[in-house]
Amino acid sequence: MRLPDVVTEMKMEMTESQNERDARVEQLWKKLDYQGKGELDWKGLQRGLKKIDHPLKNADEMLKNIIKAVDTNGDGKIQYEEFRVFVEAAERQLFHLFQSIDRDKNGKLDKEELQAAFHKVGLAVPNRRLEEFFKDIDHNSDGFITYEEWRNFLLFMPNTDSATTLHTVFTFYSDILTLSAEGDSVMSEKTLEGTVPHVTVVSGVSSSTSNSVGGATPADLSTSQDTQIENATRDKVKKSVLINYIPDPGYFIAGAVAGGISRTATAPLDRLKVYLLVNTKSEANAALNAAKKGQPILALRNAGRPLIAAVSDLYKSGGLRGFFAGNGLNVVKIMPETAIRFGAYEAAKNALAGLEGHNDPHNINPYSKFIAGGAAGMAAQFCVYPLDTLKFRLQSEYVSGGARGNALLFQTARKMFAEGGVRAAYRGVTMGLIGMFPYSAIDMGTFELLKVTYIQYKAKASGCHEEDAQPSTFATGIMGASSGAFGASVVYPLNVLRTRLQTQGTSMHPARYTGIWDVAHKTVKNEGFRGLYKGLMPNLLKVAPALSITWMVYENAKKAMHLH
Repeated sequence: MRLPDVVTEMKMEMTESQNERDARVEQLWKKLDYQGKGELDWKGLQRGLKKIDHPLKNADEMLKNIIKAVDTNGDGKIQYEEFRVFVEAAERQLFHLFQSIDRDKNGKLDKEELQAAFHKVGLAVPNRRLEEFFKDIDHNSDGFITYEEWRNFLLFMPNTDSATTLHTVFTFYSDILTLSAEGDSVMSEKTLEGTVPHVTVVSGVSSSTSNSVGGATPADLSTSQDTQIENATRDKVKKSVLINYIPDPGYFIAGAVAGGISRTATAPLDRLKVYLLVNTKSEANAALNAAKKGQPILALRNAGRPLIAAVSDLYKSGGLRGFFAGNGLNVVKIMPETAIRFGAYEAAKNALAGLEGHNDPHNINPYSKFIAGGAAGMAAQFCVYPLDTLKFRLQSEYVSGGARGNALLFQTARKMFAEGGVRAAYRGVTMGLIGMFPYSAIDMGTFELLKVTYIQYKAKASGCHEEDAQPSTFATGIMGASSGAFGASVVYPLNVLRTRLQTQGTSMHPARYTGIWDVAHKTVKNEGFRGLYKGLMPNLLKVAPALSITWMVYENAKKAMHLH
């Protein structure tokens, strides 16, 4: 026996005599070999672990690895002497590791010591996972981990390495247990064939029993109960693939709240954008005409006139309320739209993760994130398109001396449906969907790219896990504004053409078009290519803060609902 092993053995003897240890190991063996066969194959070990309700009871592959580690004579079975040698070797390694983590040598570990040990070996563990790891080992919830708790929890960890490392310990823990959405520890799907309730390991017994192996009372699981669990699991696996891709309802709620708040805050800018892009009066091109005539100073002086004139006209036509015309309908429209958009985005990521073969939506490639964002945007756009059309037409009918409130809303709706029914409500939908895909893909994909890049940089700089390097609310707002402005600028010409199709025949935009090519041709002919970017500045002034607020509220709402 090597010197470190001798020292470890001496220290262990001080806490428990060899006779006490032998009696404890023998009692554990009798609980596993409850049929008294004197040996255990992997099926027998599995049945024994089921009897004492051990989390490894359904982890077939891990049990086979344990058998290989314990079976020294190669007969595919474990005899008591092999089991005893395995347990003693495992306990010696675990004791040595425990001593190395226990910096103050008080015989127990606290969270700070455990966190320091993880940092020392360069293992980045999320604080959430570390909390659960500590909680599962600390059976009596006194805020400390004793050696007995440490040993009993990790006793069946395969010890094929010459020296147990903290990385091996946590990898073993992570392979056995994973966290549910509620924060409970449950068996990992990667290692299980069945569904196992939340348990904490105590040398093969559940946390409801004593910390001492000798004093534990095994949970007696009958064959009929096992059969019921297996049947229930098979029924669960047969669920529709579509249902498996549906995300937590919290994503829809977070999206709806984010959309409603951001749209109300930026309603005046949206109103100003619509006014400018549907206005085809020649006076709006004064700056462009001056520039063509070689009068740069006059062009610069006139550059801001359309915006000033728009603000003045809107105020004259309805005062401050005029800047919020259609906002009620806007909120009614935007809340389900953002709910569908963010919910569909998470669903699309789940589906694409399945296609990539790893089922982890957080680790899909960047191309998949862009595709998921585009698909989510199209789904949301199609569902709320009639409300979008009604909103634009309502804003275009909001003129001085005209109807207001619900009267204007019903008047606009009747006029719209009189012109073509449902078809009129979906006028320009093709262009809308074509424009929405790249916009939503760029917006959501760019945001995810910026967020991941930020998290990786921050985690590397601070030496923590990525989960604990989440961006602040301010940083989230900056990323949301950047991604939204970039996406909006790229697809803005399509937005102009779609909006003019939707608002044709209204008081502010009386022109008529036969289709998308007709509106594009007339816009370029009458206003030049600059007409395709009419209202871009107020649109960016609206989109940047709107997306900034949306992403900030959405990310914080997810945190509040513990969605990761």
